[in-house]
Parts: sequence; structure tokens; C-alpha cells
Amino acid sequence: MDRAALEQFLADGLSLAEIGRRACVHESTVAYWAQKHGLRAAHHATHAAKGALVRAELVPLIEAGMSTAQIAETVGRSKTTVRHWLREFGLTTQWAERRQASRKGTPRLLLQCSQHGLTPFSRRSSGGYRCNRCRAEAVSRRRRKVKRVLVEEAGGACKLCGYDRCIAALEFHHLVPAEKRFAVSHRGVTRSLAAARQEAARCLLVCANCHAEIEVGFRTVAAPDCARVE
Repeated sequence: MDRAALEQFLADGLSLAEIGRRACVHESTVAYWAQKHGLRAAHHATHAAKGALVRAELVPLIEAGMSTAQIAETVGRSKTTVRHWLREFGLTTQWAERRQASRKGTPRLLLQCSQHGLTPFSRRSSGGYRCNRCRAEAVSRRRRKVKRVLVEEAGGACKLCGYDRCIAALEFHHLVPAEKRFAVSHRGVTRSLAAARQEAARCLLVCANCHAEIEVGFRTVAAPDCARVE
């Protein structure tokens, strides 16, 4: 191939394959003449061999909980390259460990959580794993949310003394103990909101002090007339 024409093609940013299509020759022929004329392809630097990855570079990224795709982006390599060197070093990402453990039905794993660091993960019934501490915190947030809804719908204050400063000090007293299905409290509100509402309808919203007085008999509340206090 003519050096001047080939040099112009490369200067225009054309790949070897594109030059081959335009010149009606195979790209390997273009590569031969480029090397013969001492020329380099436009994307030579991009596709040039970048050398091997080292174990010391991969281990911290795995310990940080990165996936293969995240590691590839961090080190500037393809996912295929990263997978190759992970196999070479006998390393496994946490995501691969999860998949393998999930197939085997392993109930618990020790994994890296982005919020809590290295901590136990439990297998979900639907598959996959979740940080135990993240799950506990999510349950606590939902309990607080459900209780807030129930307290607001019940008037937001103690029916006996009007206390309303702290929602944690407000409780639900069952007017007919025999009809109690479950406790409507901060720790007990794990049912659906609809079920919690049905149970709260059987209760009187009172503060902790008034509730204690009712329980020991200092006060009595008649049912079903929630407003009457003896």
C-alpha cells in the first residue's frame, strides 16, 4: 500500500478494519503495511497490551465489596480481563460468593456492608443475601412509621390526660383483653398497616403513666365507651 495514502487514512482516525474496507484488502494486510512504513493505527494506545494485573491491586478492591464490573472500571480494564486475573490468583468477589452460596442454600455469610463494614448477612427467602443490621434497622424504621400513623389516627394524644409530647410514651390499651390478637406497640407493629389499624380500633390511646394506672387498677376504662373514665 502507498505510504502517503495509508498515512492520510490513519491521520483521519480510521481503524485498520475501516481502511481495509475502503482499500478492498484485509485489515491484516493494512496492519502489515502500517508496520512496514513505521506507522501506527489511530487507536493503537487504546488497544495496546496493558500488562498483567497484580494480586495486591485486586485484593483491596474485593475487600471493599466491589463487583467485577466495578473493579474493571477502577483499574481501567475489561470485565473479561478482570475475571481472568481473579481466576489466576484464586480470588472471588463477594457477588460471586453470594451466587454460589445462594445456589447451595447457605443460610449465613460474612460479607462487607457499605454501611456497617464486615458483618453477617442472612439469606432471604426469595434468594440473595441482606445485611442483618440493615434489615433490623429497616424493621425499626417501619415500626416507627406504622406507630406514627396509628397514633395520628387515634388523635395524637392520651385520651385520659391529653399528653402528646413524645410518641414513644404513647401506648395502646386493649379495652377488652379477650379480643387482643397482638400488642400494638413500637416493637410489636410488624403486621400490615391494615391489620395494625384493625387492632388499634380495639384500643384506647393512652400515655405510659395512665396505662400503668389502668393496669394496676388505679383507673378503669369501660368498653366500648372509650371516653368514659371511672
